[in-house]
Amino acid sequence: MNLFKFLSLQLFVALIALNLNAQVPQGYYNGTEGLTSTALQSKLHQIIDNHNSVSYSYIWTAVKTTDRRSDGKVWDMYSDCDFTFGSDQCGNYSSECDCYNREHSWPKSWFNDKSPMNTDIHHIVPTDGKVNGMRSNYPFGEVGSATYTSSNGSKLGNCTYPGYTGKAFEPIDEYKGDFARIYFYMATRYYGEDGSWQSNAMVDGAKLKPWALDMMLEWHHNDPVSTKEITRNDGIYDIQHNRNPFIDHPEFADLIWDPTASQQELQYEYDIDVYPVPVASKLHISFTQADKFQGYSLCIYDLTGKMVIEPKSVQGEEFDVNTQHLKPGMYIMSLLNELSKPVYRCKITK
Repeated sequence: MNLFKFLSLQLFVALIALNLNAQVPQGYYNGTEGLTSTALQSKLHQIIDNHNSVSYSYIWTAVKTTDRRSDGKVWDMYSDCDFTFGSDQCGNYSSECDCYNREHSWPKSWFNDKSPMNTDIHHIVPTDGKVNGMRSNYPFGEVGSATYTSSNGSKLGNCTYPGYTGKAFEPIDEYKGDFARIYFYMATRYYGEDGSWQSNAMVDGAKLKPWALDMMLEWHHNDPVSTKEITRNDGIYDIQHNRNPFIDHPEFADLIWDPTASQQELQYEYDIDVYPVPVASKLHISFTQADKFQGYSLCIYDLTGKMVIEPKSVQGEEFDVNTQHLKPGMYIMSLLNELSKPVYRCKITK
């Protein structure tokens, strides 16, 4: 992706971010101000608890409004086949694109197919029947050598993400953030209500295990909220009368699960120093072996995905970024390679 396309994409993301709360009822998130960690999760649970539970058969009707593409077809995140609502419902299938069904993205076996989780539309999405069958109830993960790859690139195979090596299902990058925010919703909607839920490689009841939480936070940051999710969230609210807070306020995920993370925890294998913390009027960046980063650039986003400092070319071993105009808060600094792909990020606060 060239720089022009990258900046155009980020402008689009920024415009989305400015409208994230457009359909949120006034006062819906009252009482969350200043909260972090379990206090915030508990408050959000109170807000979205006791939703209007629908029947399982009604899901077929619900997805006609919640998961409709701009061309009127079913928005299937597992294969991207062109399904027609109603006439292409599963039924039997043997190949991809035969039909679509109702996928519990948080597998129903994990909560013993109990109510109201088994009909909670926030985590039930229409997907290709064949690919859904292949996914089964395997955890989400990041797959190296795939044993099965769907028509849109979703993969099944052994997980390569640190912390889990068993079989996993990996959606394509375009939808990873969607599923991360769905999982954050499930962990919050059913917070404290998961006594009978199962424990497995990915979850302990409604709680994500550490490796899975780390991965989902990365997916959440790397694939910001889309118009698809905003429209879906509004549609589900009209039916269930509760919302996914992590679509309305993406920063809630960090405030709950990563409120004190430092840039050192997120530096991965890149030898970069970023200081001071918290930042003042200038952010100082220094590189070891700066020649490795020739052609790279740095930019800064707020927690909604809006770019607040445009890409600045990496030149030499040390340089400063003017942060005087940034408001107090938490931000993500990203290092972009020569293809404008994020390869490193760290959190900064002001």
